[in-house]
Amino acid sequence: MINVAIDGPAGAGKSSIAKAAAKELGFIYVDTGALYRTIALNAVRNNVIDSTEGIVKMLENTDVKLGFKDGTQCVYLNGEDVSDLIRTPEISMGASKVSAIPEVRAFLLDLQRNIAKENNVIMDGRDIGTVVLPDAQCKIFLFASAECRAKRRYKELIEKGENVTYENVLDDVNKRDYQDSHREIAPLKPTDESVMADTTSLNLQESVDYVINIIREKM
Repeated sequence: MINVAIDGPAGAGKSSIAKAAAKELGFIYVDTGALYRTIALNAVRNNVIDSTEGIVKMLENTDVKLGFKDGTQCVYLNGEDVSDLIRTPEISMGASKVSAIPEVRAFLLDLQRNIAKENNVIMDGRDIGTVVLPDAQCKIFLFASAECRAKRRYKELIEKGENVTYENVLDDVNKRDYQDSHREIAPLKPTDESVMADTTSLNLQESVDYVINIIREKM
């Protein structure tokens, strides 16, 4: 099986780029951030998002599964398709919180690795190359400036009808960058083998082509 690990900060375009690249290459795309968002959604619903102990306890009654409809990943929480419900700013910040908890990472690790064992995958997240798939044949660290990422995210949220300001989105991006790179467990960082891919000045299609070329070179 061919495993591609794409890591990088929030808003670098990992999901959109990885999804499009996987489709072109005939691979399965795995958005690991969706798994952490699902845990965060469950924690918000159970009013334990600010309690590490509460979140760990909640895992005993949490079932998370990935499914694929027409090649598109769907994520299920206790049997409910929550793919659309996990894409809010509140859940984004919650995902950053829960991903710093070792028990949450351990809870999701086998699920991610099992998918990669059985399929050619492009998996994106924060610690795919370092922790989840350390033996991946291709590792890419995708990044862009904080301002560029905030602009992309702001545009996406406005198009969804969210009431946000660019300043608040930029503040969220900077906070998530700090949380993700300073957490004790599996901090966000490139590996020695990672190909550094800066998409600041690229549009989506250019970024996809860039990543596909990197993957083909490694294959």
